[in-house]
Amino acid sequence: MLEKIASPEDLKAFSYEELEELAKEIREVIVEVTSENGGHVGPNLGVVELTIALLRNFSPPKDKIVWDVSHQTYVYKLLTDRKDRFHTLRRYGGISGFANIFESEYDAWGAGHAGTALSAALGMAKARDYTGEDYHVVAVIGDASLTIGMTLEAMNNAGSLGVDLITILNDNGWSIDKNVGRIAQMLAHVQVNPLYNTLRDKLYRILPSKGKYWGSKLEDVIKTIVQDPAALFEFFGFRYIGPIDGHNIKRLDEILKNAKSLKGPILIHVITEKGRGYPPALKDPETFHGLGSYDKVDGKPKKKPKSRPKYSKVFGQTVLEIARQDITVVGITAAMPKGTGLDLLRDHLPSQYYDVGIAEQHAVTFAAGLARAGVKPFVAIYSTFLQRAYDSVIHDVALQKLPVRFFMDRAGLVGDDGPTHHGVFDLSYLRAIPNCVIMVPKDGDELRDMVYTAWRYEKGPIFTRYPRGEVPSEPGFGPPHILPIGEWELMVEGEGDVVLLPVGYFVYPVLDVVRELHERGIYPTVYNARFVKPLDREVMESAVAGARYVFTFEDNVLMGGFGSAVLEYLGDRGMLSDKRIVRFGIPDRFITHGDKSLLLKEIGLDRQSLLEAILRTLRVRVRRG
Repeated sequence: MLEKIASPEDLKAFSYEELEELAKEIREVIVEVTSENGGHVGPNLGVVELTIALLRNFSPPKDKIVWDVSHQTYVYKLLTDRKDRFHTLRRYGGISGFANIFESEYDAWGAGHAGTALSAALGMAKARDYTGEDYHVVAVIGDASLTIGMTLEAMNNAGSLGVDLITILNDNGWSIDKNVGRIAQMLAHVQVNPLYNTLRDKLYRILPSKGKYWGSKLEDVIKTIVQDPAALFEFFGFRYIGPIDGHNIKRLDEILKNAKSLKGPILIHVITEKGRGYPPALKDPETFHGLGSYDKVDGKPKKKPKSRPKYSKVFGQTVLEIARQDITVVGITAAMPKGTGLDLLRDHLPSQYYDVGIAEQHAVTFAAGLARAGVKPFVAIYSTFLQRAYDSVIHDVALQKLPVRFFMDRAGLVGDDGPTHHGVFDLSYLRAIPNCVIMVPKDGDELRDMVYTAWRYEKGPIFTRYPRGEVPSEPGFGPPHILPIGEWELMVEGEGDVVLLPVGYFVYPVLDVVRELHERGIYPTVYNARFVKPLDREVMESAVAGARYVFTFEDNVLMGGFGSAVLEYLGDRGMLSDKRIVRFGIPDRFITHGDKSLLLKEIGLDRQSLLEAILRTLRVRVRRG
């Protein structure tokens, strides 16, 4: 069936029996490709019928379909114009795992973070009205998006504007982990309480058309009786329709066809099953939200078991260790318990654990309130998502010098998820904030030391950032060390006037480069620059000040990062005239998706490229092969 589709318009001619076969075929293709490439499996298996119904009733690119987060657009890509390239999903040079306006005209909006769809769709709908054009705008949001302030802000605005806009609430009860909060409970209530829809349907069948006024009044009473979410959405000015079985294409067809003729904001509540049609994804929705390659038969990871723990696991174990000693320690996550490692705290000390939902801004200010009242919050948020709470970090935490401990996983290049998820801005956006300490560990043992250091630090906010994946050496989990704030670690004592200053991830690759430099008779001094703020003044005033060549290495953008801090320090003190400063880091552009090793090579940050660049700077002949 999939081969018969040249464009999404072809779907409109298919029978419902053919569409059911198509849905089955699409699920097989998604499992086939993601088992090799990895990806967001469960979310896409859950929206197959919904996507088919949307494309039967709307005509993109003229009509605008805006996907929140857009990690669930695999089906949409297959049915629009990327079927022949779908095997390249998330691979270097292939199609993205998210919607991307530069990839296809069918993608009305690019996204990788939750909560943007309704605001963007509202903007498109108003632009349509301003310009006098005629097209539909549809926003597809998840139930987890209702925990996001921006979504509620957009609903409030849309209701007051009264604009023609259709919102699909794709309700599967999950974000990455199980949804939390009162809104999630409300939606769960209506799923198990069909009384509202049963009474409403019978009511409108019984009443004649002239009695619809009284029917609407009785409907209000019914909503109150069964505590239906319609009351919430209609308070915001949306006409609520649902809940609808999101896997019944015929029913979805009917609802969407009728919704197109309605005026004002419409919200269609669709119930779907995350991972539908694939038993391993149904059994473990959290893992199959997003994962690497796996065996398509049993769903088990293809790769061998990890030989070393991940940074997130080291962090989670260390926080649990500390929390057992100190009852005032609490962990806070924004819907990422497993990804951040805080699932260990959740499982062992649930009274010291908080999942606030996809609400990073709230997480930060909630932590600030806890800190102000004497509790010691450990806030674990991915680097790319902490950007969403920047004002809270400045206004609520740093300005008041509150000791909130931040731990930013997925710093640097994260690989296959691409530019929306690369954590390459944090050193720059945090360096600009007064009263902050920024630490970057080179390995798991140093991460443990930094978690303990943060625990004992009370002078203001302290940030620790670390990459995705395995630690580079097996952590000993021995007694931790409280690190002196701002003190770097001497790794190699050199003999010449060359100093190398790697940060975090780059410490071990730089040590490998140094071994090759030794073979050429070059003996640089190497410091693990584990504090980006404050810098180690003693080292800067001695070794760095006396060097002729200084090289900095970071997996952060060059603009405003660690290398910039070194330049600023030396420049402000008039110490640049006799030395050459070379900075290695992320260039001034968004980096695509793909295997991390390929991305590093593309931007000249792989080990061989670093070695050759250093040798060229030192005017040493580069030997290849």
